[in-house]
Amino acid sequence: MNNHIFYSVCLAMQILCVSCTPIEVADSEQAIVNPVDATPIKLLSPDERFGDLFSAVQMSGMFSDSKTFVDAIPLYPDEEILANYHHSKNQPGFRLNDFVTNNFAVPLDSPTHFVTDPTKTAAEHITILWDVLTRQPGTVTNSGTLIPIPKPYVVPGGRFREIYYWDSYFTMLGLRASGRWDLIENMVDNFSYLIDTLGFIPNGNRTYYLTRSQPPFYSLMVELLAQEKGGAILEKYRAQLQQEYDFWMAGAAELTHEHPALKRVVLLPDGSIMNRYWDERATPRPESYIEDIELVKAHRLPIERYRDIRAAAESGWDFSGRWFKDHGNMSSIHTTEILPVDLNALLYHHEIILAGAYQQAGNSVLHKKYLLLAEKRKQALQRYMWNDRDGFFHDYDFISRRQTHNKSLAALFPLYFNMAEPLQAYRVANVIQRDFLKPGGVTTTLNNTHQQWDAPNGWAPLHWITIKGLENYQQHELAASIRKRWIDVNLAVYKSSGKMVEKYNVYDLELEAGGGEYPVQDGFGWTNGVLLILLDQ
Repeated sequence: MNNHIFYSVCLAMQILCVSCTPIEVADSEQAIVNPVDATPIKLLSPDERFGDLFSAVQMSGMFSDSKTFVDAIPLYPDEEILANYHHSKNQPGFRLNDFVTNNFAVPLDSPTHFVTDPTKTAAEHITILWDVLTRQPGTVTNSGTLIPIPKPYVVPGGRFREIYYWDSYFTMLGLRASGRWDLIENMVDNFSYLIDTLGFIPNGNRTYYLTRSQPPFYSLMVELLAQEKGGAILEKYRAQLQQEYDFWMAGAAELTHEHPALKRVVLLPDGSIMNRYWDERATPRPESYIEDIELVKAHRLPIERYRDIRAAAESGWDFSGRWFKDHGNMSSIHTTEILPVDLNALLYHHEIILAGAYQQAGNSVLHKKYLLLAEKRKQALQRYMWNDRDGFFHDYDFISRRQTHNKSLAALFPLYFNMAEPLQAYRVANVIQRDFLKPGGVTTTLNNTHQQWDAPNGWAPLHWITIKGLENYQQHELAASIRKRWIDVNLAVYKSSGKMVEKYNVYDLELEAGGGEYPVQDGFGWTNGVLLILLDQ
């Protein structure tokens, strides 16, 4: 096998587990076996597969959305397509658009052709949508970028034609309200399959996502399923819980005070180890190729900033002033220098769940180990991320050794996981009431940077975290106010448009949400899930 190809694929996959058994196929590329029909699946990202053709297509602007081409399915073998391209591209009359049309099956913008029934309530509409947004494992086409998974799953909708890691948890909440435990268990099994096969859960099940993950909600998914199936679920998924945790903590044993950061782990001066978002590559994202190149070019950024852009994508908050030194200027993005409060709260929960899984297995040594790790992380979060002056949790810049200046709803994650002291929670609630509460719910941040994860936008997952976090500390009146405002804006948009969308303008209910690299999407998995469970409660 070509060593360069082998190295590139291994790097992309971040192979961390011996249970992943790649096979060698005829064209000497790395592959995995399709769990549906045992055929080989290439794991190369489309920019690696198609090189100068890929760049030419993405830079041509023939598609308004860069994600369109990376989701396209080649109609012929890669080598044949590339040979024809190199032979014909300089010929008179060559048209790149025609070449792409003749060699790739381009995905439809609206593949379901679903039409809303205006006589249905929002809850009835969402219940119908579960089947519309469900994909079957047998529909995988091996030559594309979709990574096959063995069981049916729910996609967000719109341009998002695959599963997404953290989106799926909030979708599962709505499935719980619908009693669809079959789909919930299928989705947990699918994420477990990805852990077993790839060594981690990628951002989504596409080959161009194999260098990064997303906020680690796997432990919450397992916990959710255990609420229905009982404690044996922790034992069933214990190996995958461990492997997912090991992915996020990879490199921790190698950290020193001279070299305190490696991949997703950072050693702090007091010996605490906390986590950051990361990506294995520092190149333009294939699914946002022209956008990334133009951003770096326009702001004269060093190429290393591509990694910060990718790391922000791993955070799920792509993009937000959270990741900028200058909150209004994306050229100051420095995601990999930031320890996010939400990520570390999520990993605290993962440690607690791992401790419970080992207790279930009768392993008292590992039970105590992960309880201790969780307590150490909690203490570090309190030490580095609580700001007693303004009564709020902040992200921490470990390079400058100070908290970031941006306030965001990420501060509610310690309340969601009961990591805050009662007085801290009271003070956080005061800040939410005073600064974040708007007519349509709560704003994601206080700054309007024209990025989609900033003001004036509100998002379903952060409303769920905020409402439940406040309820954990008996802030019921504020939680109820946020709940009502969010439900009302969801229902108003549904009534006027027949759609559930991915984000809402919570400042001005007459305006659509804005920002981001693509139009507002409808569908929409996590909005459906959170609204349905809030209505159910």
